Amino acid sequence: MSTSPLPGDSSNDPTDDQTGRFVVQPNGRVRPLSPHLQVWRFHITMLGSILNRFAAGALSVGALFVAAWLAALAFGADAYAAYAGIMGSPVGLLVWFGVTCAAAYHFTAGLRHLVWDLGEGLTPRAAETWTWVSLAAALVIVLAFWGALFASGKVVL
Repeated sequence: MSTSPLPGDSSNDPTDDQTGRFVVQPNGRVRPLSPHLQVWRFHITMLGSILNRFAAGALSVGALFVAAWLAALAFGADAYAAYAGIMGSPVGLLVWFGVTCAAAYHFTAGLRHLVWDLGEGLTPRAAETWTWVSLAAALVIVLAFWGALFASGKVVL
C-alpha cells in the first residue's frame, strides 16, 4: 500500500520539493526518484558483490603481468631473467599476492553464485552466510598457497 501523498495535497506536497528527490509517475502518484544510500543498510552481500567486481578487474590487470611473463619467456633467457628479477622483488611479490587474492576470491564467489543459480541459499541469512564462507575460503586458499610457496623455499623475501 502506498503512503505517498497525492499531488495537490497542500500540507505535504513533495512536488514542491526543490531537491529533485521526487517524481510524478504517469499514474499521478508521487514517488521518490531513487533510493539513496542513507536508506539502504549495509550488508555483507553488498561487500561481496563489490569485491567480486574488483577481483575481476584486478584479474584483468594480472593477465597483463602473465602476458609479460610469456613475452619475456619468448624473448630469451636475458629477458626472462630480468622479468623474474623484477617480479621476484618484494614489490613484484606484492603484485602476485594481489593477483592471488583476486583469483581466490573470484573463484569462491563464483562457487557462491553457482549455488545461488541452483536456487539454494537465497534467503537473506543464507546469502550472508555464503558470502562470509566465500571470503573465509578465499583467505584460507591464499594463505595456504603462499605458505606453501615460502615453506618450499621457492619464494623468499
